Amino acid sequence: MGHGAITPDEGTGNGSPRTRLTAQNAPKVAETLQALATPSRLLILARLRDGPCAATELAGEVGMQQSACSHQLRVLRTLGLVTGTRQGRSIIYALHDNHVAELLDQALHHVEHLRLGITDAGTQPDAPPPA
Repeated sequence: MGHGAITPDEGTGNGSPRTRLTAQNAPKVAETLQALATPSRLLILARLRDGPCAATELAGEVGMQQSACSHQLRVLRTLGLVTGTRQGRSIIYALHDNHVAELLDQALHHVEHLRLGITDAGTQPDAPPPA
């Protein structure tokens, strides 16, 4: 599969390839996850998940001051989570790729499972196994 990834059949079985966490890639993974630990950045990513958006519109749509939104976009761009393309006097931002959307989806899915008290198997964490 390339770049050290395990094929879906060898990995989690959920269709996503599995790459091993190593001492070499752990700092970059941690940096990416830290970027997702800011609610304002999550709101920006969630909005961009719906499609590209000009920076000026994006600030209003996520309820941020333009300068604060621009700062967060710089952080997200530096980490490779969003891209910015100049169109005339505007910069249009978009998610870097589908991996970013999947990160957001998985985080939301996990939080919802925690809220409902369910696991991937669909059972209650403290419930006895089915007979």
